[in-house]
Amino acid sequence: MFKRHQDDRPVSREGCGGRFGRHFARGRDDFDDRHFGGHGRHGGGGGGGPGRRGRRFFDHGDLRLVVLKLIADKPRYGYDLIKAIEESLAGQYSPSPGVVYPTLTLLEELGYIAVSASEGPKKLFAITPAGTDFLATNQGLVDALFARMADTRAIHGDGPPPQIIRAMENLKLALRLRLSRGRPGEDEIRAMAAAIDAAANAVEQG
Repeated sequence: MFKRHQDDRPVSREGCGGRFGRHFARGRDDFDDRHFGGHGRHGGGGGGGPGRRGRRFFDHGDLRLVVLKLIADKPRYGYDLIKAIEESLAGQYSPSPGVVYPTLTLLEELGYIAVSASEGPKKLFAITPAGTDFLATNQGLVDALFARMADTRAIHGDGPPPQIIRAMENLKLALRLRLSRGRPGEDEIRAMAAAIDAAANAVEQG
């Protein structure tokens, strides 16, 4: 368990100071599962420039600042944060729950956020005075991060909405998982094809 203490040092691009640096150096902030602009679960096809495949959108320690700023704007659940980041980047990148929830735990351990309400396993997080102070200490980096996110949204905003991208990827994943279990029977093949055709017709007809 983490030992609680105040870590008000500004975040460095070369590596986070204090507990965040030690924690994320182990890879929790690496986003190895989904790269910006790549072919992860929510990534689009990459090209050159900042959206090329394999480049991480956030550097070490950036995500905690983004999460903290979003919670400062209004209390949020973990899923809300994933959705907000995805929409802020026009569907080009979506952090996985395996990255976001450990970040929330770490921010709570540091005393920067606290649970303001809970419903079963769902926790609503709000910023604390210590979290507000930490954001103020790193205001320049926070502003730069959100400016970069806004630029990305402006560039890719004319693409498919993130909800559509997610639905397309979910369909492809479902098909891969089913086919990996072996060839379906003829009746199941016809049913699957009919379901996909029906969805395609519904989309085409609007």
